[in-house]
Amino acid sequence: MALISTLGRNFGLSSVKTPSLSQMAAVRRQRKALVRLDDAALRDMGLTRSDVEQEAKRALWDVPANWRC
Repeated sequence: MALISTLGRNFGLSSVKTPSLSQMAAVRRQRKALVRLDDAALRDMGLTRSDVEQEAKRALWDVPANWRC
């Protein structure tokens, strides 16, 4: 499947870019770090514990839209 999507992107057949393994690893690290923050730090960023739990439950390949071409 990855080969097909790669070929599709290279030939302009796909408009959605699949995140790379390094991007997925970065997302995993960031989400784990976010979960470890205390409530005061989350408040400083304008987040609630519920927001963080919801973000942590997202799929590994579910990356921010601005990472896609």
